[in-house]
Amino acid sequence: MAFLDNSGDIILDAVLTDTGRLRLAKGNGTFNIVKFALGDDEIDYGLYDKNNAGGQSYYSLTILQTPVLEAFANNSSGMKYKLLSLTRNDFLYLPIIKLFDDGNSARHGSGTSAKYIVAVDKNTVDTIVGTDQVLTTGVLNGFQPGQSDHLIITDQGLDNGTSQDVPLDSDLIETQYLVEMDNRLGSLVSPVGSSPINASQSFVDDDNIASYIMTLNTDSDYVTELPTVIDSSTGGTKISGPVGTRLRLRMAASTGLRTTDYLFTVLGNTGTEAIGNLASATYKYIDTTVSISGQTTGYRLDLPVRYVKKI
Repeated sequence: MAFLDNSGDIILDAVLTDTGRLRLAKGNGTFNIVKFALGDDEIDYGLYDKNNAGGQSYYSLTILQTPVLEAFANNSSGMKYKLLSLTRNDFLYLPIIKLFDDGNSARHGSGTSAKYIVAVDKNTVDTIVGTDQVLTTGVLNGFQPGQSDHLIITDQGLDNGTSQDVPLDSDLIETQYLVEMDNRLGSLVSPVGSSPINASQSFVDDDNIASYIMTLNTDSDYVTELPTVIDSSTGGTKISGPVGTRLRLRMAASTGLRTTDYLFTVLGNTGTEAIGNLASATYKYIDTTVSISGQTTGYRLDLPVRYVKKI
């Protein structure tokens, strides 16, 4: 791993994804580049200097000369912020994906430490609820997801403080989402019903990252249209402007986490805070991230998730 010095000529450094390298290695003619992506993960646009005495040609010089990392061969390590091509030039705002962090979809904790917690087995769930028989805020039942109404919910739209009475332009509405998560730790299940159905994985890469593609209409349990006007009677939203779609997720712990302590020993730590009736130092946890990307705008939201197991 190294930095590329682009203080002189512009350098193009491209690598194949893991899937591309696999197909190239087969040598059977199936390798054909049909898609590519560009990103600006390492660019600091605050360095744009429109007051540079050298004139307009020098406004972006500092940005263009900033050293950047070599391209990653590992697809999970780069391209977090992909560039988007727009044919229209009348945009003042672009839509975002925002966490709906209220009620049954609230996170555990507050501020930068807020996260979703997945209890992986019956012993852990029973200990957390205790005699109150109430699952603590922000805790998902990873053992029997259908026995809890706690969900992960995100809303999409223009969060610009304008009226929700105005509909969101159709070409800005997210109709398809990509959800990525560590397949060793858990999976997605239907957010409705007491016997939820496992979500279909699109693929699992060589880093054990599972990808799920959720589409409006075909995956109606997961992706729904938000009503034009949202108030307390329709559940509310965190989007302060025209709205698009809502994504709802429920998670189940993997068999490996439920039945063995191996991954908790290799990847985990001992808990330092109480979770409901589960005392500190009486459980192991593994921290991970679930990523949600809109396939229309490319907007990405990373959610911190902690799997916990009583020891």
